[in-house]
Amino acid sequence: MSGITLSAAVRQNLLTLQNTSFLTADVQNKLATGLKVNSALDNPNSFFTASALSSRANDLRGLLDDMGQSVNTIKAADDGITAITKLVESAKAKANQALQTGSQYERKQFAAQYNELLEQIEDTARDSSYKGKNLLAGDGNDLRTIFNEDSTSRLDISAIDYTDTSLSNGLNLTDIAEGTGGGTGFNLSGGKTTITLAGADGALNSNSVLSELTALPSTTSTITFADQTVPTAGASLGTVSQTATVQELVDGLNAQEGVRAEFDETNGELTIYSNETFALTNGTSASSSANLTFGTVAALATGTDFTAGSTLVDSGSFAIGDTITLTDGNNYELGSLEIEADTTVDDLTNFINDFNGLSATFINGRVGFTSETDLTINSKRNGSDNTDFAAQSFTGTTGGNFSIATDDDSGFATDSEINRVITRLNNSLGNLRTQASEFGTNLSIVENRQDFTRAIVNTLQEGAGKLTLADTNEEGANLLALQTRQQLASTSLSFASQADQTVLSLF
Repeated sequence: MSGITLSAAVRQNLLTLQNTSFLTADVQNKLATGLKVNSALDNPNSFFTASALSSRANDLRGLLDDMGQSVNTIKAADDGITAITKLVESAKAKANQALQTGSQYERKQFAAQYNELLEQIEDTARDSSYKGKNLLAGDGNDLRTIFNEDSTSRLDISAIDYTDTSLSNGLNLTDIAEGTGGGTGFNLSGGKTTITLAGADGALNSNSVLSELTALPSTTSTITFADQTVPTAGASLGTVSQTATVQELVDGLNAQEGVRAEFDETNGELTIYSNETFALTNGTSASSSANLTFGTVAALATGTDFTAGSTLVDSGSFAIGDTITLTDGNNYELGSLEIEADTTVDDLTNFINDFNGLSATFINGRVGFTSETDLTINSKRNGSDNTDFAAQSFTGTTGGNFSIATDDDSGFATDSEINRVITRLNNSLGNLRTQASEFGTNLSIVENRQDFTRAIVNTLQEGAGKLTLADTNEEGANLLALQTRQQLASTSLSFASQADQTVLSLF
């Protein structure tokens, strides 16, 4: 191409077009990329300064994501504490409810509900995790949040362990005993014999002297209470002399445990009730004398097995008007049953079964009791303890009381125990509020640094943009000017070419 010769005007116009094309391409690139500095060749100082600013902004933008995850982790823990606080308040309400009742059975139920609430607290703490991090699960769950690119600015948040409520550095709340039941029973048996006390002048009254009995062989005879029939050897339980009155005989019989005597003055009938075989003899001992007879009737009460339909007054332990009262270990009275002439064994077991936590059965002559709490069954006669009740074949009696002591009382059995639990609950609520405040402070710090980091990132990006971003308005105007210049240069080149072609007109 070196052999081609262009005129100076054409060459000048062509050079102008080429320069305009280069400038147009440069402006178009700035408009397309939005940057006035695209590489170090454009402006080394601005390019590398902007790159450093952009790199730091990108590093901080990555930390912003971590901060956001830290915020959610703290919020999850705070949500857990809020729920746990409500559960602890519910547990305190249960303790206060237990304090307001004297019933050991109701307190036992509240104790079970209290333990269930503690279990729910532990479950809630375990469920308060976010992406595998749980600030309520103790060791291994501490949270570190980094705020700057070289990790010199950071926040460490220590985890607390609420997954075990019994931990002393946590809630310090332990499960309380729910109480275990106990049981025992006693046998029911009894028989009665009715005889007529008569003297030479007819039926006796309460004030009649026993020496008037036609059955006594002599005025020196005594009446002996024996615990089994004669002539089989039997222990003497007591005696009454022939100078005693009929009422003293009745009193002497009633003084024997498990023996009850009633005398009807209208007809002279003496009725003897006994839980076991019992006899009256007319000698000094049961083994040496014959049965005391009154006419043709032996004064003998024979113990027999009871059935569910047997009336309680057929036993030597109960009489009409006796009152059976049930109380628990807190002396809380569950209820009472007054013995009437037609009160049966079934009535007694049904009465006991009416109460929550109590159960009674009657099988083969034995009344069996089970109780979920301490229980005392008291029998009173005329306002005093019924000692005949203690003659039944069971242990744990004192006077007219029959007690069941459970192996393990509930943790709410006494007021002092409940008050101790309430004190621990109050301390736990205080600890929860303190921990919630600490998490709230940490959350505020992280959110504040998050906002600050966003602002810094924007500032860095803005600074980098000032160094590298193109002014689209200016570059648009430049492009329009270059396009105009290119059109003019093209026209000028055409004119220069036409000037060269005028030489041809000479030929």
